[in-house]
Amino acid sequence: MKKFFTGLFLTSTLFVATPADAATTQIKIDDVVVKSDTAPEQKNNRTMVPLRVISENLGAQVHWQDSQITLSMDQTTIKLNLNNRTVIKNGQKEQLDVQPYMKNNRTYVPIRFIAETFSSQVHYNDGTVNITTEPLLIEDEKIKVLRYEYHMTMGGVIQDIKGNAYHQALFKIFQEKKGDKVEAPKDYYWHLNLETPGSYYKLGQFDFMSQDQNSVQQYDIYTLNQPFPEELLQGYPEYLLHDFDGDNWYIFSEQAVKSIQQLINSAYNNGFSKIISNTVA
Repeated sequence: MKKFFTGLFLTSTLFVATPADAATTQIKIDDVVVKSDTAPEQKNNRTMVPLRVISENLGAQVHWQDSQITLSMDQTTIKLNLNNRTVIKNGQKEQLDVQPYMKNNRTYVPIRFIAETFSSQVHYNDGTVNITTEPLLIEDEKIKVLRYEYHMTMGGVIQDIKGNAYHQALFKIFQEKKGDKVEAPKDYYWHLNLETPGSYYKLGQFDFMSQDQNSVQQYDIYTLNQPFPEELLQGYPEYLLHDFDGDNWYIFSEQAVKSIQQLINSAYNNGFSKIISNTVA
């Protein structure tokens, strides 16, 4: 079985502001310019960004309770409060230079502190804050891009998804959410089969690609073709996951499929997904 790795490096100091902080106009994460309808702001020479911009694209989970914000990823947890400079990081209190605040229904947080707490490297260059995260490793291969392909009635679409956090999260779902191992279905296709009960249609193909653009691991998601009487479909799982490289099949859940689609949508909305082929008429 492939293994899921993620780097973890905890920082315990707050950083001195640099002149570049005051000139930030855009954010790059893993060399991708992050889409946002709100520009970064400067407070006391600190770059402040909407919480969603940094949490979604670094893969941090966010939990709200009243005015307290909890961000967690791997073994690291930080708790912040609106309009309060005190932050609790893994149970230890520290002081921020700038307190989180609300503006136009958005919560702004200091990007350098959040990013470096969650193991990322941060540097500034010509008005851009550049954040670099640890790549996903699959059998010691660094993953550069996730190639996602799906077909429709009149053609297909191929997208390249960048961003290490998205690679980590998607691979984790494939690894941890697969169910019982099952036999391969008798019939499975890229297209709908309206003649054979128990046949499956491929919803999507997911290729984790190495730095030199070779496939390291491929997963395919299939769904049961439904236009048949219910009694003919009894005993067939609604979704199947195919580990293409090992040629193993597993039951997959609807919730896992929805979680994958949500991540793909987030990657697209935030600028981390690029369509490289579209043959849909």
